[in-house]
Amino acid sequence: MSIAINYKNTSIKKNSSNIVLFVDEKFNISGLKKYILSSEFSFISDLLKTKDLKKKIINFDINSKKKIILVSLKNNLTSSDAENLGAKFYDEFKDIKQSQYFVNSDTAKGQLTNCVGYFLHGLKLKSYLFEKYKSKKNKKNISIIVIGKLKPSLKDQIKFKAIEEGTFYTRDLVSEPGNILHPDEYAKRLSYLKKDGLKINIYDEKKLKKLGMNTLLGVGQGSIRGSYLVTMEWNGLKDKSKPLAFVGKGVCFDTGGISLKPAKFMEDMTYDMAGSAVVVGLMKSLALRKAKINAVGVVGLVENMPGGNAQRPGDIVKSYSGKTVEILNTDAEGRLVLADALTYTEKKFKPKFIVDLATLTGAIIVSLGSEYAGLFSNDDKLSNQLINAGENVEEKVWRMPLNKNFDKLIDSKNADMQNINYVGGAGSTTAAQFLQRFILNKTPWAHLDIAGMAFSKYGGALNSGGATGYGVRLLNKLIEDNYE
Repeated sequence: MSIAINYKNTSIKKNSSNIVLFVDEKFNISGLKKYILSSEFSFISDLLKTKDLKKKIINFDINSKKKIILVSLKNNLTSSDAENLGAKFYDEFKDIKQSQYFVNSDTAKGQLTNCVGYFLHGLKLKSYLFEKYKSKKNKKNISIIVIGKLKPSLKDQIKFKAIEEGTFYTRDLVSEPGNILHPDEYAKRLSYLKKDGLKINIYDEKKLKKLGMNTLLGVGQGSIRGSYLVTMEWNGLKDKSKPLAFVGKGVCFDTGGISLKPAKFMEDMTYDMAGSAVVVGLMKSLALRKAKINAVGVVGLVENMPGGNAQRPGDIVKSYSGKTVEILNTDAEGRLVLADALTYTEKKFKPKFIVDLATLTGAIIVSLGSEYAGLFSNDDKLSNQLINAGENVEEKVWRMPLNKNFDKLIDSKNADMQNINYVGGAGSTTAAQFLQRFILNKTPWAHLDIAGMAFSKYGGALNSGGATGYGVRLLNKLIEDNYE
């Protein structure tokens, strides 16, 4: 399905088909007389007396070719409210024959700034479908023509489109099967992002071995595919100020390695690279909207497979930081990929802060389900900024504890640390505690465990099921509100 949104300066014609008009929460239509025919106004007035006004969207079939659709805007409407209304509009009208709608922005007068922009943003986000491998695709094209004076500014139009494209790219990556999007292919695709204005550097196994990134390399050594570290730089400022850094776990398929996972639901492990996909989608959106910041995205790309050369439980590896790790379970691999990526990011780029994202633990799903990502951080300011950004875009985070008392659970008798807590309990916290050891210079850092948020079997407010793209909008909002 394709949805095209066009903005025109012309006024709406009363005989236009499929007119979308905004009203207050009481469905007061007195201000709509100048936009519709008098006969239509009378028709709607009479029918409203019989309609359930608790609904947010009410459709009036004027004839077989024309609809007038009223969208109710409550008092103190938020941007998320408007986005959710747009998504609801898509759900209600995606299957009908009509494919062209005229949205009258002037009828949203008196509402929050960019009300119509947020409405259309939510509609577009909800419309995403991954149909690449289906022989029969939904070929319907929907045209939305926005008229009136309360349209989003050109700058905001570009911003909304950039975030949509970044979110969709993230969803595309997460939706790809493991036999297609293996690390070799993933690294190749990231090289194409140069066309968007990003500076791309790809470190293959030869370069990673030279750097000493052995915790990352160890995860992928059982696979016939290569392992990679990819950096993506966006320099939106003329000066060389410190960048904002985002690091993502990119395990393209996770069998668990020698510590093999159960077969049931293993197919879901194609999305164990979702953290990296969020970073990629974020960097793409920053470039497309020409964000006024310097930023770097770093992703570690591996495939965790059993095999004759696979890493074994009991192995000890030396990380890029110089610290040694005893591998007690090869299925606790994401933290090993992130360990080298975090230290490298801090040393190489000396960023203002680092935010890493990963589908890291099942324990966070037990704790928070699919309503919040787990937030672990060494910095209160950064944590509060993430919490506020998450509330604003409804990609919420919940802060979880970090404490030196958890360290004893990952201390090893044979190395500096071990990669799991064998005692049991605090699985997400001990994983974050492990990662914190690879932040060497007290850089403000936050870890987002998105295991419960990256994929939805049932869909959510702004997605129709499958890959959610969670995190792209959250991090864009973090940047927009605090660093631009």
